[in-house]
Amino acid sequence: MAAVERLSALAHDSRLAVFRRLIRRGPDGMAAGELAHELGIAPPTLSFHLAHLSRAGLVVSRREGRSILYAPDHQAMQALVGFLYQNCCGDGACAPAAARPPAPKRARRSVS
Repeated sequence: MAAVERLSALAHDSRLAVFRRLIRRGPDGMAAGELAHELGIAPPTLSFHLAHLSRAGLVVSRREGRSILYAPDHQAMQALVGFLYQNCCGDGACAPAAARPPAPKRARRSVS
């Protein structure tokens, strides 16, 4: 199941830090070397974490010149958040107001 794999990938401190940094960077992404430097992670260790995030479908990569740029897969992230809302917030109580189903209308009681 994709949600379990994605949550598992994000359950490691370093992978979560990598993913958070990529989210803040946006769809343009960033080179692995720059990411390693900013987060203070050794390049081989970062490669391991990026591969794990890629297998989970949370990160995409593309070659640009001699560098490989990594970026978050926003659709995958939105699908994961949607899964959590749908499966963990079945009644919509914990969803943001814009995503909540409309509240049932209550019958008005007349006051005499």
